[in-house]
Amino acid sequence: MPIEAYGPTQRRGETFSYLPPMTPERLRHQIAYIIRSGWNPAIEHTEPEKFASNFWYLWKLPLFGEQSVDKVMAELDECHRTNPGHHVRLLGYDNYMQSQGTSFIVHGGAR
Repeated sequence: MPIEAYGPTQRRGETFSYLPPMTPERLRHQIAYIIRSGWNPAIEHTEPEKFASNFWYLWKLPLFGEQSVDKVMAELDECHRTNPGHHVRLLGYDNYMQSQGTSFIVHGGAR
């Protein structure tokens, strides 16, 4: 039996990239979790060819103390509209631990 090489694989990024695409309802649940955890939502974006880099552009300031899932959703959509073709990710900053509690790509740009 001949040895066969693996075919090309899709490049993955962030936690949820191995799961089916996130629906708006699942995204709302994740945002609610961030808010319920007391974390500050923040939005970042970058070009697809740079998505594996440690540096992403910050979209506005983090939404300190934001309690509205709809406001966070609106900011994600605005970032995506303003930066078409970019990857957009949502972060939850944990003030107590002084680190990111979560981070995942919401909108994937063209690859």
